[in-house]
Amino acid sequence: MSKPNTTTIPPVQQEFLAETDFKNELDHVETVEDYTTTQPGEVQPLQQEIEALKRLSPEEYAEAHKKLVRKIDIRLLPILFVLLVLNYLDRNALASARVQGLEKDLHLKGDQFNQAVSILFAGYILGQIPSNMILFFLGITESPYFPGALFLLSSWYTKKELAFRTSILYTGSLLSGAFSGLISAGIQKGLNGVSGLSSWRWMFILEGAVTVAAAVFSMFILPDYPATTKWLSMREKAIAVYRLEKDAGIRDEETMTLFQSFKAAALDYKLYLLAIIIITKTTAGAVTQFIPTVVATFGMSKVNTLLLTAPPYLFAAFLALTISYTSDKKPERCFHLLTPILFGMVGFIIATTTTKTAPRYFSLFLMIGGMFGSYNVALAWISSTFTRPRAKRAAAYATINSLGNVAQIWSPYLYKAKTAPSYHLAFTVNTVMAAVAVVFCLVLRWCLQRENARMDKLEQVEGADSERAAPSQDRIRYVL
Repeated sequence: MSKPNTTTIPPVQQEFLAETDFKNELDHVETVEDYTTTQPGEVQPLQQEIEALKRLSPEEYAEAHKKLVRKIDIRLLPILFVLLVLNYLDRNALASARVQGLEKDLHLKGDQFNQAVSILFAGYILGQIPSNMILFFLGITESPYFPGALFLLSSWYTKKELAFRTSILYTGSLLSGAFSGLISAGIQKGLNGVSGLSSWRWMFILEGAVTVAAAVFSMFILPDYPATTKWLSMREKAIAVYRLEKDAGIRDEETMTLFQSFKAAALDYKLYLLAIIIITKTTAGAVTQFIPTVVATFGMSKVNTLLLTAPPYLFAAFLALTISYTSDKKPERCFHLLTPILFGMVGFIIATTTTKTAPRYFSLFLMIGGMFGSYNVALAWISSTFTRPRAKRAAAYATINSLGNVAQIWSPYLYKAKTAPSYHLAFTVNTVMAAVAVVFCLVLRWCLQRENARMDKLEQVEGADSERAAPSQDRIRYVL
C-alpha cells in the first residue's frame, strides 16, 4: 500500500499519522499473536482481522482508533472511578469518625487512634501483591482495588494516554476526601443519635453497605483484557491489542508464573527507585488521615470542621487533572511529578512554623495539592517504565504500592496527641520526605535517560551492519 498524500487529511489525523507511521506499523502487525485470546475459535478470526487492517486507508484507521479509545473510556473509566471513590471513602472514614467522637465512645487513650490507623494499613498492604496476581477477584476486598485498577488501565491504554486516564481514576480518591467531609457533616447533623447510634457508627454502616453493593455489581461489568472482551467487535479487538504492542515495542509473553513475574520485577533496579519515590510521597501524604484532626484545632463546631476538609481536596482534584493532561501531552513525567512536590514542601514548612488559622488552612491546599495532585503521574511512570510483560507490570504495581503503603503503618505515630496543635515533628518529617522524593525523581530520570542513550547507541551499531536486522521494534523507550 502506498502512503497517501497527507495534505488532504485533517490536522488531527496528520498528527496521528506522523506519530505512528501507518505503513510501517501495519507491516509489523503479525507480531501481535502473543495477544490473541485463548478462547476456542477466536484466535484465527482475530489474526484475520489484523490482516484486514492493512487494507484500511490511513484515514479509516485513524478514525477507528479514535472511536475505540472513546468506547474504552466510556465502558471502563466510570465504574473504576465510582469504585475508587467508595474505596477511599471507606479509608477516610476513620479520620472523620475521630472528629465525630469515635475516641470518646470507644474510650481510646493516648496513641490508640494512631495504632488503629496503622493496623488498618497493615492489613491493606498484606493483601496487595497476591491479589494483583489473581486479578479477577477485584471488588471482593479493599486491598487489591487500587493496584489492580492501575494494572487494568495499563492493559488498555498506551503510555501517552495513561497519565490522564489514571488522573481521572485517582481524582476519585481526592474527591472522596471532599465527599467524606460533606457526607460526614450531613450524617453528623441528621443521624447522630438515631436508633441509639452515634453519627460515626451510621457513617460506617451506610458507606460499607454502598461499597459492598457496588463491588458485587462491578464484578459483572468490568472487562479483563482487550482480546477477550465481549463488547468489542473483532476489528476493535485487533486494533486494541495491536496498538498496545506497538506502544510497548515488544511482544507480550504470557508464560510467566507467579514467582517468575515477581522475580523479574524484584531484580529490576528501577522498581526500587520508583518505590522510594512512592514511599516518601506516601509518608508525607499520610497527613490526609489527620486533616480533620488538624482542622479541628481551629476551634470550630464538628459540622464546620468536617465541611472545611472538602475544599483542599477539590483543589487537588483539579490540579491532578491539569498536571496529568499536560504530562501526557508532552509526554514527560519527572518534572510534572517533582514540581508539585516542591509546593507541598512549602505547605509543610508553613504548617511547621505557625498554628494561626488562615496560614494553616492555606498550607493544607499546598500539602494535599502538592503531594496528591501529581501522584497519578508517578503511577503512570510505573506503567511506562514496566511496559511488558504484563505479569511483570502487575507484580511491579503491587510491589511498589505495597512498599509505598508501608509508610502508612509508622507515619501515624508522627501525629501524637501530645504534639497537638503544632504537630511539629510530623510536618518536619514530611518536609524531609518530600525533598527525598524530589531527589529520587531526578535520579530515576537520569537512569532512564542513560538507558535510552544506550539503546540508541546499540541500534546505531546494529544498523551499520546490513546483514543484521534492526531490533528497534523490540526495544522500548522510557518516558523521562
